[in-house]
Amino acid sequence: MQDLGGAFALALSLVLSGDPDLLEIVSLSLRVSLTATAAACAIGLPLGALIAISRFPGRGAVLVVVNALMGLPPVVVGLLVYIHLSRAGPLGFLGLLYTPTAMIIAQTILIVPIVLALSRQVLEDLHAEYAEQFRSLCLTQVQTVQALLWDARYALLTVALAGFGRAVAEVGAVILVGGNIDHLTRVMTTAIALETSKGALPLALALGIVLMVLALGVNALVQGLRMTGARHAHA
Repeated sequence: MQDLGGAFALALSLVLSGDPDLLEIVSLSLRVSLTATAAACAIGLPLGALIAISRFPGRGAVLVVVNALMGLPPVVVGLLVYIHLSRAGPLGFLGLLYTPTAMIIAQTILIVPIVLALSRQVLEDLHAEYAEQFRSLCLTQVQTVQALLWDARYALLTVALAGFGRAVAEVGAVILVGGNIDHLTRVMTTAIALETSKGALPLALALGIVLMVLALGVNALVQGLRMTGARHAHA
C-alpha cells in the first residue's frame, strides 16, 4: 500500500497529464452513460407525459410501481440482463454479453424509472396549470404531450442530468454484464473498485477525482438550468 500523499500526487499527475489509460476509461464511461441517458429519456419522457395527462383505472397502482422501480437494486438489474444475454438466455444469440452495449442496456433499465417518475411529476403539475387552455384549443393527446415537453424543457433537462448522474456512478450492474475487461468494458466505477482491491491507489484516486468533478459539474448544470427555467417562467 502506497503512502496516501504520494498516491494522491501521482493521481493528480495522471489527471493533469492526460494519461492515455485514464482517458480511455473516462471516454468509455461517458459514452456508455450518455447513450444510456439518451435512450432512457427517449423512453421515459413520453411515457411520463402520457401518465401525467391520462386518467385511467389502476393509475395509482402504476404510480406506486414506477416510484418503487426508482429504487431498483443495480445488481438485480445486472443479473437479469446477464441471464437474458448469456449463451443460454433468450438473447444469447446476439453476443452482447461483456460488451459496452450490454452495459448501456443495464444502465438504461436502471434510469428509465427515474426519468419516468421525475418527468411525470413535473409534467403533471404543468398540465394542471394549462389544462383549461389545452381544452379550449382542442389539442389532441399527442399535441398536448408535445406542448408539455417543450414548455418544461429546462426542468426535463435537469431530469436527464439526474439520470446521467445515476448512470455514471453505477458499478453493480455494469460489472456483471460488462465483466470489467481492460480496454473493452472497463469504466470509471469498475476500474476504481479493481485498482483499490489491488492496492494500486494512483489510478483509482485519479478516476475518483474525475468522477467527483463530473458529479459537481452535473449538479452545477442542474442548478443553472433551474435558474434559467425560473427566469423564463417569470418572463
